[in-house]
Amino acid sequence: MYNLIMKDLKIGFSPWFFALPFFTGALMLIPGWVFFLVPLYFCWITVPNMFGGFKSQNDLMYSMILPVTKKDIVKARITVIVILELLHLIVAMIFGLFTLRLYPNLIYFFFEPHLGFWGLCLIMLAIFNLILLPMYYKTAYKYGAATVASITAAMLFAGLVQWAGISQSWVHDIFYGSGLENTGLQVSILIAGIVIFAGCNLMAYRMAVRRFQKVEIL
Repeated sequence: MYNLIMKDLKIGFSPWFFALPFFTGALMLIPGWVFFLVPLYFCWITVPNMFGGFKSQNDLMYSMILPVTKKDIVKARITVIVILELLHLIVAMIFGLFTLRLYPNLIYFFFEPHLGFWGLCLIMLAIFNLILLPMYYKTAYKYGAATVASITAAMLFAGLVQWAGISQSWVHDIFYGSGLENTGLQVSILIAGIVIFAGCNLMAYRMAVRRFQKVEIL
């Protein structure tokens, strides 16, 4: 498994993609910005370039001649994606802590980078993976439709949740009002996000394996 993960990292990635989380994470320092955009840069930039790299390097044919199963190939790919997603989120969270310290009296129109917000980001990425991976592994090399569909779904989730936070009083209270002072509530939202993220990735893995097993490699 380790060798498959390292193979994916070396074939599909430029070293730039390991630096990208620090550049996008720094956007958290913009006061009052739409912070949902920070993890979305992973979906917009890293994933299309990653799958494009795999396709240009003929990774599918190379992987099939290795002494590994299709299940292992899918597991390694999902592991790499999850590692990079968590890297983006962790770096953004660190910058978000600085944001809260730098602008303690700022009135936010969009979500503040508190714990509950990061739980929502995990759910957004869970939806992204749940759509991306099963669609991609119908062929294991055509990634255009899968990336468009998964990015669209993630953006729709972010937009709808942000709209609810602005327009719905009970959601507004959780993410802007008294709910921000309720540490237990914020931690609960974060934990729920972690559980949903883990569950959706497990579902995506199982669906992707089933579809990949049906792919005939010529």
